[in-house]
Amino acid sequence: MTSDQIISLLPYQHPFLFVDELTSISKETITGHYTFKKDAYFYEGHFKDNPITPGVILTECMAQIGVVCLGIYMLKDEISKENKPQIALTSSQVDFFLPVFPGEKVTVVSEKEVFRFNKLKCKVKLFNKKNELVCRGQISGMIKA
Repeated sequence: MTSDQIISLLPYQHPFLFVDELTSISKETITGHYTFKKDAYFYEGHFKDNPITPGVILTECMAQIGVVCLGIYMLKDEISKENKPQIALTSSQVDFFLPVFPGEKVTVVSEKEVFRFNKLKCKVKLFNKKNELVCRGQISGMIKA
């Protein structure tokens, strides 16, 4: 399954799709990228005269790449355009260290911890363009084909 095929199976669309490309994928890890658009809707009010990407959006980006894309890849034999995956976030614990600004490209790296009974739990890290750690944590989700 290719990067484009995985992205096409995501249950998200603009303005809530936070995956541009996947550059590395296996049954154990995934790496992907997203560039936050300068005119994204959430910058208008976060924060006044000093826009930064909200933590909940960074968490969503990490979940889409690190859990959902990896889960789709792991269930690739059961998923198709006709049999799209059903996805639910079950838990997240994320620590934040640096801001992400409008127009910035980020890299998400995720490692599978557990995949059992269609629940995928991953260690996920998000890096900025300088390869500095922006945030990290554990994210879990249920993925059903």
